[in-house]
Amino acid sequence: MAKRVLLAEDEPNIVESLKFLLERAGFEVTVKTDGRQALDAALDETPDLLILDVMLPELSGYEVLRHLRADRRAETLPVLMLTAKGQRSDRETALECGANLFMTKPFSNSEIVSAVKELTASGTG
Repeated sequence: MAKRVLLAEDEPNIVESLKFLLERAGFEVTVKTDGRQALDAALDETPDLLILDVMLPELSGYEVLRHLRADRRAETLPVLMLTAKGQRSDRETALECGANLFMTKPFSNSEIVSAVKELTASGTG
């Protein structure tokens, strides 16, 4: 059975490219375009990995992650945070909120696929 990836991203070009890359690599990808939808889906659907953009409508990626880590259903869900903001403080905030990995945009295709494979291999599923 394919590993399930929840992609929380509101930029259509990034959604399209990541969905294509990950599906080609054998993952099942569900897309949510705002933080509230992403939080609900992560709690209800229990994906194998959440790829979470920092800047989302409704709830920021940081807010989503804080809610997930406070909920028993998702406290161990692997989370890869993506952001166009690469400042050190952004990385520190993501890690403090409980992100497993933090990547800045733009990222290489092989880098993101490798990270997703690594995080889903170590997770439950």
